[in-house]
Amino acid sequence: MPEPTNQEIADIFFEIADILEIEGTQFKPRAYRRAAQSIETLPESIAKLNARGELDKIPGVGASIAEKIREILNTGHLAYLETLRAQIPKGLSRMMQIENIGPKTALKLYKDLKIQDIEELEKAAKQGRLRKLKGFSEKAEERILESIALHKSAQGRLILGHVLPLVDAVEKKLSGLKAVQKISVAGSVRRRKETIHDIDMIVASKEPGKVMDYFTQLPEVKKILAKGQTKSTVLLEGDIQADLRVVGKESYGAGLAYLTGSKEHNIRLRDIAIGKGMKLSEYGLFDRKTDKRIAGETEESVYKSLGLAYVEPELREDRGEIEAAQKGKLPELVEYSQIKGDLHTHTNWSEGANSLEEMGLAAKAMGHEYLAICDHSQALGIAHGMNERELVKQGKEIDKLNRKSEGFTLLKGVEANIGSDGKLDIKDKVLKDLDIVLASIHSGFKQPEKKITERVLSAMHNDNVNIIAHPTGRLINERPPYKIDLAQVFEEAAGLGQSMEINAFPDRTDLSDIDCMKAKEYGATFSIGTDAHDKSHLGYMRLGAATARRGWLGKKDVINTLRLKELRKQLR
Repeated sequence: MPEPTNQEIADIFFEIADILEIEGTQFKPRAYRRAAQSIETLPESIAKLNARGELDKIPGVGASIAEKIREILNTGHLAYLETLRAQIPKGLSRMMQIENIGPKTALKLYKDLKIQDIEELEKAAKQGRLRKLKGFSEKAEERILESIALHKSAQGRLILGHVLPLVDAVEKKLSGLKAVQKISVAGSVRRRKETIHDIDMIVASKEPGKVMDYFTQLPEVKKILAKGQTKSTVLLEGDIQADLRVVGKESYGAGLAYLTGSKEHNIRLRDIAIGKGMKLSEYGLFDRKTDKRIAGETEESVYKSLGLAYVEPELREDRGEIEAAQKGKLPELVEYSQIKGDLHTHTNWSEGANSLEEMGLAAKAMGHEYLAICDHSQALGIAHGMNERELVKQGKEIDKLNRKSEGFTLLKGVEANIGSDGKLDIKDKVLKDLDIVLASIHSGFKQPEKKITERVLSAMHNDNVNIIAHPTGRLINERPPYKIDLAQVFEEAAGLGQSMEINAFPDRTDLSDIDCMKAKEYGATFSIGTDAHDKSHLGYMRLGAATARRGWLGKKDVINTLRLKELRKQLR
């Protein structure tokens, strides 16, 4: 029996939470959902934690949930979930995956219209039957249809941050094989797209048979779909498809460029090759008349032979990078190593799992110079938001820790909530004594664009605000961005000297790469924050840096590339 993955176990607890909510159970759904969120973002296999007897170290996992995890690991299923499933219509919990369909709504739709799955919901909305129910309207129907469309488009798309640990593990094992001369991840994973369909990898080797035997027998492989001498396809944990191509060293660079894509970028490269009397394939760059190899061992040699500056993988989306490469005007992208600290993290003072000291020590161990503690403010009761008195008390604790710390600083901050009137829920006299203030929207996502834009602009005109956090409110594959005039927000941010956040939490990636490009045109600056709720989440910084790179941002665009002294000046 294949070992259940972290995501599969998390999905079980998410489903339990959904069913309990449908049944009207209090408190328990939140506990299961918190455990699920912790499990799906674990940096290592939950089976390994279980083997070490460390399930209790997972945030939100108590004795009862730990016992259920062990049952899943031992048997592949959970009797408790099967009992719950028998108590409700089969498709009802799946229906709650649709934005705007909560447990009460799902139950109402079932009782009043006998709707018990997504397909029936879509049909009823298209027929205009929902608006006849109390509490529904034509607009509500439209929103539900939009949410269903988003749900459908997300099927088969995996969130990059959830897949990367598995990719890293497979790549590391392959790189340790003596028969492997060179290895790289390719495809959309290498380009760091926020969602991916599958995993592509390429190896240079003189012994492709050995490489394929090793690859197809990895413990992460659940099923071999195809096995050949130079190409194999397998299903990894979580039913993620992975393709491995093996080429000779002389073709490695051309093969890597071809497999990295994007399709549109590759078409442009081939067109340039044709225009120069060459032909480009995954095997190399050749003279069209003589078939003589011109380049192919490295990507750099291929781009150079085509008269182009080397294009970083994150930029290969046919968004102007070819023209910039022809003119030698590609941006010098921000590097992960240039990030000096994390500007959005949470602790157990609100809904985080770790203490101030634990978060600080973890950040310092990563090489950070500073870490901004930005726990939720009081309006967000569900996240145990802090009031003014608690913020002041937390600030004193941070001061104590900073006095005994060398070479590292915790910054006093808050993630203040933007109310429906655009005002923050923490008084200015407390905000002004903090090092950093993030402002963000956590409710009223369905309001008209004008209203939401006014809320954000109003908050930005509070002199204490430094950063607008997760500016569009989206959750990838779950919730679309709320309607907001970003052009107006970006222009105002540039004028006020405030920064737009790139929230690096895998499910958010907010701002997106496209929005980063737009904001840069207005002269806005950016901050990258992991939104970490656990010290293990601090590693999401690489996702934020990747999004910045895809958005054509350089070191000067990102404020947390600054050393602490310069950052304080910037924040002031």
